[in-house]
Amino acid sequence: MQKGVSKLYRTLVCGGEVSLAVLDTAALAAEAARLHALSPVAAAALGRALTAGAYLCGWLKREESALTVSLDGGGAGGRLCVSGDGALRMRGFAEHPQVFLPLRADGEQDVAGFVGKAGVFTVSRDDGEGLPFSGATPLVSGDVEGDLSAYFLESEQRPTAVALGVRADEGGVHEAYGVFMQPLPGAGAEAHAFARERIARYRGGAAPFCAEEILRALGAEKWEEREIVYRCSCSRARARQIVAALGREEAEKVAAEEGKISVHCHWCNTDHTFTPREVSAIFGGGEKG
Repeated sequence: MQKGVSKLYRTLVCGGEVSLAVLDTAALAAEAARLHALSPVAAAALGRALTAGAYLCGWLKREESALTVSLDGGGAGGRLCVSGDGALRMRGFAEHPQVFLPLRADGEQDVAGFVGKAGVFTVSRDDGEGLPFSGATPLVSGDVEGDLSAYFLESEQRPTAVALGVRADEGGVHEAYGVFMQPLPGAGAEAHAFARERIARYRGGAAPFCAEEILRALGAEKWEEREIVYRCSCSRARARQIVAALGREEAEKVAAEEGKISVHCHWCNTDHTFTPREVSAIFGGGEKG
């Protein structure tokens, strides 16, 4: 597993006309791979999605604001989903996490084959102000990189140059990163050309990755730095609420027939299990669970 801390670096370059964000997400992607026992191609796909989601969460105004990104393209891996908040606490899952696919001709993981492109790229955002937002655009590549760029252009009318990369094999995740360049409103043609042309350097699995070297190479002198963590919001207390929602009769019937009730969290691949006595306790009898 990749050790260390994932980070988002943000600044302005090109005379202050281009917003630049560089993300080192190796630790984030590695934790997802560990929790879900991901195959190499699943780790590459979910790592890219988590990086894209972390970038989008970096724009949220408040820590409690929430954002979800999903890709449902009909590929071998099924639905891919990530969620996070304004504090950059991220989580995610792949519907079929153990799928294996052959490497592409260039030796990279076949993320597009895992995701597919016969579907949609969806972003849902809730800033806690009573006006949740949801935008969806057709998948154009299935590699997350091109799909996020297309989403920005079509749904938010903001041209954005995107580069995403994850190096993963059966030994785990070795590298994960994202580079994002977005010309600000009113930026001139030079700024748009800067973003469009420079992003090509970081596509196609460029390695080794060093965030600070990239920042300096793109003209940054100082930048904001934030930590990104993998954190699920599930808990045993919440699982108890789900069991309680079944109603006493149904919950005790299931517990008796199965010998337990398990509440599975797909975000962190955790099972919260309750014995028949613990189920009874939820409804006011027996021992507490």
